Amino acid sequence: MRETAYAKINLALHVRRRREDGYHELETAFAFVDRGDVLSAKATEADSVTTMGEFASGIDNPLDNLVSRALAALPRANSLAVTLEKNLPVAAGLGGGSADAGAVFRLVRDVYGLPDDWRERAARLGADVPACVESEACIGRGTGTELAPLENDLRGTPVLLVNPRMPLSTKSVFAAWDGTDCGPLPDGPASGVAREGGNNLEAAAIVQCPQIADVLAELRETGAFLSRMSGSGATCFALFERAETQADAAARLASDRPDWWQMQGKLR
Repeated sequence: MRETAYAKINLALHVRRRREDGYHELETAFAFVDRGDVLSAKATEADSVTTMGEFASGIDNPLDNLVSRALAALPRANSLAVTLEKNLPVAAGLGGGSADAGAVFRLVRDVYGLPDDWRERAARLGADVPACVESEACIGRGTGTELAPLENDLRGTPVLLVNPRMPLSTKSVFAAWDGTDCGPLPDGPASGVAREGGNNLEAAAIVQCPQIADVLAELRETGAFLSRMSGSGATCFALFERAETQADAAARLASDRPDWWQMQGKLR
């Protein structure tokens, strides 16, 4: 069995208020790139997780990552030995761990089926996990777990992901949010929400990781029709009308900023 853990981006992210439970009320437009981590699995006598790939060392405890926790959350006839190829940077605003968990849910679903309460089980693992299970463009509200359909007129759009190789704590960025409610997401299809919305965690993230401003400045010179920070950073993305423009931008950035991580793909 083999499954891609599709990288998550936030086309727009509006934080509305701090909740009494310590979480934040938000509205976001989730979208997914057709590339990411890769999971392979086979039936075995006991669940296990093996990590490999460029960013495997970023997972502090392979026995307590979201892949292991997703396996533990799902009943099934057989145990699974999972190999995780970690291609996405950790703590990067791409939902990497959540995407990995979502891929586990799909692996189990396709072979054994999922329990009726799978959405609640996914939400207990993390706010982004329910969206990552389907990995289709959608609107997230509440803490991100209350999902609604989004007309996806951006499917197939070339996208370039860029990260300055600086991990950034989601908790610390949310804690530094200035409390300004920039209002609800605009109505309309994905393209309209992306163009008219924003990410009001960007300022707080740049204070903690000034390299984000450098990445955004570079992406705005690439010919992209939209560039923005994803989630709580530090990864930023650029959307392009043409694959040739995307490829040119990726080549130039690889030459000018070889220390930055990048990934090319298309929106699902």
